[in-house]
Amino acid sequence: MDPDSVKSTLSNLAFGNVMAAAARDYQKELLAQEKAQTSSSNNQEVDLDELMDDPELEKLHADRIAALKKEAEKREALKRQGHGEYREITEGDFLGEVTGSEKVICHFYHKEFYRCKIVDKHLKALASRHVETKFLKLDAENAPFFVAKLGIKTLPCVILFRKGIAVDRLVGFQDLGGKDDFSTRALEILLIKKGIISEKKADEDDEDEYPESVRRTVSSSMASDSDSD
Repeated sequence: MDPDSVKSTLSNLAFGNVMAAAARDYQKELLAQEKAQTSSSNNQEVDLDELMDDPELEKLHADRIAALKKEAEKREALKRQGHGEYREITEGDFLGEVTGSEKVICHFYHKEFYRCKIVDKHLKALASRHVETKFLKLDAENAPFFVAKLGIKTLPCVILFRKGIAVDRLVGFQDLGGKDDFSTRALEILLIKKGIISEKKADEDDEDEYPESVRRTVSSSMASDSDSD
């Protein structure tokens, strides 16, 4: 074998040894990474278990559940008192309904008045959202005693009661820009400012939730009434 051939063979063997060593090192690195990942995963599981056993977190969770349960029970109690819907009452029902809840909104209306029908649509939309307040309507023609007693001269008239006492009122649309196309949200904000309903939390409220749809409902309802006359 000539010297050049021997030299080439030795060089090839050396290169092969280097590649084999590199392959072994690569496999060792992969195994080390897998072990590290497994160890990290195990540590996370331990940490989560420790968190689940944390007495402070358990107490916070229990308190939250209790608060939600209490709120649900309160809402159910209010619904049994007639909250959560927009209801029509008679003059004979009036005193019992108004004195039976802390906060009451009562719309004195006339069945033929266009603007009274607009108020009806908006109050109906708000009643289900604000269970803390009772929403009522009373035909003014069939309630002459209370119309006189409360000094109602213009319809629609929405009277706000707290603990059975009339504390404020909305007469016509003068507090709503004097126009018929105000949004439900505009009425809601006005009633919140007057303290008869409460502002919803950020995750419960959407300013664009109903204004346009309610206006369309009012318009279509008015058109239907006109067609039927």
